[in-house]
Amino acid sequence: MFARRDQKNLELEPAKPGEGRDIPILREEMVLVRKPLSQHAEQFRRLRNSIHALNPDGASRSVLVTSALKGEGKSVAALNLALALTELPGIRVLLIDGNLQNPSIEHFLGLPRRQGFYEILQGTITLDQAIRRTSVYQLDILATGASPQLQSDFLNVDRIRAVLDAVKRSYDYVLIDASAILAANHPSVMSTVADGVLLVVRRGRTPRQYVEEAFAMIENLGGNVLGTCLLGAFEPDQSSL
Repeated sequence: MFARRDQKNLELEPAKPGEGRDIPILREEMVLVRKPLSQHAEQFRRLRNSIHALNPDGASRSVLVTSALKGEGKSVAALNLALALTELPGIRVLLIDGNLQNPSIEHFLGLPRRQGFYEILQGTITLDQAIRRTSVYQLDILATGASPQLQSDFLNVDRIRAVLDAVKRSYDYVLIDASAILAANHPSVMSTVADGVLLVVRRGRTPRQYVEEAFAMIENLGGNVLGTCLLGAFEPDQSSL
């Protein structure tokens, strides 16, 4: 599944200092930037407020953002939540792209692909080399980097925990955009090292039994489900929930 991208992976370069600072966010899906007064933007602000309220002591927190199935808008939700968090005074946010199957954070931000999370876990680059600034001052990203030959290459839980512990010293919130939890093994494993898990559900698309299965999988592994993010609340009702 990952082998076809090996040649592209060989061409990945380290991030260039400051290269993202002057690249504006243009995608319409980024409603906190493109449509800040819209109902969709307010939806993410309410989600932000709920998550922030769960952290009254102001400690640094890591949140895994996942979904039951593919195509539910999980990455868009993670990005907009990150942008909403940066609206809070003094809050610094790191968004990690942990989606091995379909990394998309760089794509949505208009950034070139660079080395990132995978290379850190392999010990070939440092955090300082991999973390990249964006045009939003309080938001940095850590891209996926190269796609491993096997998902197991990415699943050194102790190493992932060490990376999260390290970045939490510099950021108030660390969001991890992971693959759909029923489509791959690594997001369920990563849910055990994050402080909390946010499950994205698209109204009218996600069958209830899959949402319940995803919840059960996370909880059985000891993950802390913070709640759900319902997308499509302002679209015509096609509900299967």
